Amino acid sequence: MGQQQLLLVILVTIIVGIATVVALNVFNTSAEQANRDAVRQDILTASANAQGYFKRPTMLDGGGNSFSDLTIDRLGMPGVIEDDQVINENGEYEIVGSPAEEEFTIRGEPSGGSDPIEGRIHRDEETAGWDIEWTSEESSEE
Repeated sequence: MGQQQLLLVILVTIIVGIATVVALNVFNTSAEQANRDAVRQDILTASANAQGYFKRPTMLDGGGNSFSDLTIDRLGMPGVIEDDQVINENGEYEIVGSPAEEEFTIRGEPSGGSDPIEGRIHRDEETAGWDIEWTSEESSEE
């Protein structure tokens, strides 16, 4: 009877250990995905603010239907601005290259250390509306 109880205790210990490892992996994956979602949301917020900048006349410190003079501080993103970057609890953001007349790209590096996310904001010629194209290292591997 003692050997059966000992084997049962060992079996339960192994099962609890495996369950703990699986739970930690699920939690870490969820935290990383939540951070990536927060970075995407920050980029969407910047995109909305950039559209307002685009439409605002230059006389009112806007773009006058152009992104050409757009800088990171005009996107109204929460956080601290350092060296042409916005840094907040979700990640670090910067405008990639020089903004063109009707498009620009913003890159966000999640604070969780996962791959950067880029959003290219541009004007859709057919609908005269706005579109955002997402790119990241993870999505290009799939």
